[in-house]
Amino acid sequence: MNQTEYEIEFSFSQAEVEAFATLTGDRNPIHFEGPMAKEGTFGRPILHGLLSASIFSRIFGTAFPGPGTVYLNQDLRFLRPMFAETSYIAKVGVMETTEKGNQIKLRTTARDAKTKKVVMDGIAEVMNKPFFKQNMDAE
Repeated sequence: MNQTEYEIEFSFSQAEVEAFATLTGDRNPIHFEGPMAKEGTFGRPILHGLLSASIFSRIFGTAFPGPGTVYLNQDLRFLRPMFAETSYIAKVGVMETTEKGNQIKLRTTARDAKTKKVVMDGIAEVMNKPFFKQNMDAE
């Protein structure tokens, strides 16, 4: 199998926002119901940026490239706000591979499942020997 892309639909609940805030200590009021979020730029609470970006860690470590992946680097732009209880589509695609270090450079994007607008865009670098070997052997 020579897979070069992976896509998944995902969302985060407000309970997950609360758990992330507890874990990180980031209790910025823009992430919770209340006057600051309601009267703020987006009119409602937004997800923590790194909570929303954590979808890529989930993908890399469990599905693509999969178990054994080491996350090396992430360049990421947050283009639009993301909200709890909203569906998004995350997509990662191989841009290039480097045999030395079994490294893979991937394009990382997420878009709103309903509007199709891109909300995050970036490039990640990971290391995964089993994926690299499998895909190089398939060529």
